Amino acid sequence: MANIGFIGLGIMGTPMAKHLIDGGHTLYAQTRGKVPQALVEAGATVCASGREVAERAEFIILMVPDTPNVEAALFGENGVAAGLSAGKTVIDMSSISPIATKEFARRINELGCEYLDAPVSGGEVGAKAGTLSIMVGGKRASFEKALPIFQLMGKNITLVGKNGDGQTCKVANQIIVALTIEAVGEALVFAAKAGADPARVREALMGGFASSRILEVHGERMVKRQFQPGFRIGLHQKDLNLALASARQIGVSLPNTATAQELFNACVAHGGETWDHSAMVRALEKMANFEIGQ
Repeated sequence: MANIGFIGLGIMGTPMAKHLIDGGHTLYAQTRGKVPQALVEAGATVCASGREVAERAEFIILMVPDTPNVEAALFGENGVAAGLSAGKTVIDMSSISPIATKEFARRINELGCEYLDAPVSGGEVGAKAGTLSIMVGGKRASFEKALPIFQLMGKNITLVGKNGDGQTCKVANQIIVALTIEAVGEALVFAAKAGADPARVREALMGGFASSRILEVHGERMVKRQFQPGFRIGLHQKDLNLALASARQIGVSLPNTATAQELFNACVAHGGETWDHSAMVRALEKMANFEIGQ
């Protein structure tokens, strides 16, 4: 069993950390607010700083919102880097810039430690069920050493390539997710305004070529008007910003990604930054002057 540090205990991080405890590992936890009592009761040791986490753990996992948060957790005052010793492994499971990731990896490697970028997909549901998809960038030997840890949190675990490639894969994932949410929302708004029962339309589509996990989960959210977050619009906006910024750097056009981002922007303008990303449908409903639930 390993000593594992976990930094960032939000909607995703808390259930992920709990799986590690349930797997028999010793967990050292630190987060911006208060470590959830459920983790403390399960046996997590609360640490005062990233430095303390790194001093006590051999694997240090980060699950924080954005690139600046990862940089601060790693290299800020009393951050992880200050507590590392040679041979330890830093695993960033946040979704951040692939370019910044390569630089963070270089700096951690210079300390004699390994670095894996391992962003996830599957949302709160996957985090709670331990069925996340995990996209990993880094050295194969480091990946294989960390694989038993990943297997407690996810099911589809892939070494994509070198440092940064895991984050690139996650950006691609978020493009697909956003565009599929838009397609499902557009279809259900069309069907409902045409007079069909959107719940039955969704049920029928689930048996055909249009079937998808997003139609299954987020289509149901749209029909039932359940927009409390599993994954917040504000976070998906961040991911699409990464996609669009990276696309400019490498000379790629992402026209439909840009459209999806504008729909998220419209939701935020109506107070929806903390809505679940399935609530993109609300922007489509505004343009149609019609809600699916009517």
